[in-house]
Amino acid sequence: MSAPPIHPAARPWRLRLRPAAAETLAWCGALAYPVLLFVAVLNEQESTGVRLLLPAALSVLALPLLRRRPLPTLALMLAGSFAATVTAASQLASTFPFSAPEQGWQMGALQALVTDLAVGWIAATRRPRTVLVAAASALVVQIAAATYYRSGSDAFVSGLVFLVLTLALAWMAGHLVRERREHAATMRAQAAVQAVTAERLRIARELHDMVAHSIGIIAIQAGTGRRVIDTQPTEARNALAAIETTSRDTLAGLRRMLGALRKAEPEGAPATPLPGLADIESLVATTKDGGVRVDVEWRGVRRPLPGEVELSAFRIIQEGITNVVRHAGTHECRVVIDYREDELSIDITDDGHGTAPAGTGYGITGMRERAALLHGRFTAGPRPEGGFRVAARLPVPPAGVR
Repeated sequence: MSAPPIHPAARPWRLRLRPAAAETLAWCGALAYPVLLFVAVLNEQESTGVRLLLPAALSVLALPLLRRRPLPTLALMLAGSFAATVTAASQLASTFPFSAPEQGWQMGALQALVTDLAVGWIAATRRPRTVLVAAASALVVQIAAATYYRSGSDAFVSGLVFLVLTLALAWMAGHLVRERREHAATMRAQAAVQAVTAERLRIARELHDMVAHSIGIIAIQAGTGRRVIDTQPTEARNALAAIETTSRDTLAGLRRMLGALRKAEPEGAPATPLPGLADIESLVATTKDGGVRVDVEWRGVRRPLPGEVELSAFRIIQEGITNVVRHAGTHECRVVIDYREDELSIDITDDGHGTAPAGTGYGITGMRERAALLHGRFTAGPRPEGGFRVAARLPVPPAGVR
């Protein structure tokens, strides 16, 4: 027979009681710590190092509350530490007549180390103001306790130096842990910001390369159609068809990119492949419709390249051809794609005006950034014999090495 189902309204109560129960148990353990520590020291009759095991083990009772309420926990620990140290020093003096109260330094040193560890934890997890209050309180109580187990100026001074040094060491250790954690958090935040910035730059380059090329083709076809619409209706119709095709391709690309940004595609849906060197022929055909003939020369042994190299090479060629269409004032250009052993060489040349693209566009800047991201080289400028030249060298693995 199955157990009756738990009413949904009862579950939140159980979830809310768990933190309260943990808080209560933590307080009970911390409150019991000074009492049990005093009783343990009060009933201990041996002066050997074994008597330190129980007081050291009892410090575990205060640890759960230390994470939640550090200052109240430290206050309870200091109260137990002071009482245990004074009691141990008094017992040694009365139990062993030939022993001086200074023999209580073992218990005092142990309790000082325990409270110093608590201060170190506070320094690693709390603000500096809280750490200052905790360290000052611990040092005052430790010095007060030292007067009971250290007599003589030399002994007291040496004990004071020991207490100050151990407390400073604990504070520095906690402070270093805190700084390291904050530094790691800062580095993670910076990495996230850099990743977002890099992604935005990548998207901006993709949009620029895609839209600039398409708008350039559309502008040329629209001008051609406007000029021949009365005299050559067939040519005007072809220009409108080219505008329609280019516009549809551009809109499809924009939809894919916006869909990727929104992560709208369900898991398992096939991703649209990014363009690569295999799409150069389609790019050449589109550019020809815009009135510029592109002669492509392939050199070397064609082989598959890493995706980022394929994409950057395609975008560089696309942007270079777009600049020819929009700025060169010529009807043809030449593209040389050379598969070398350790790099992919791209050269785009034309015989146009030979000046840099006017305006404040980001075409050449984007191409240079793409090459730089792959640790490649990029140059662009007028040729001595006339025209303009764009050259990129993208490092690639040698043939057969992946």
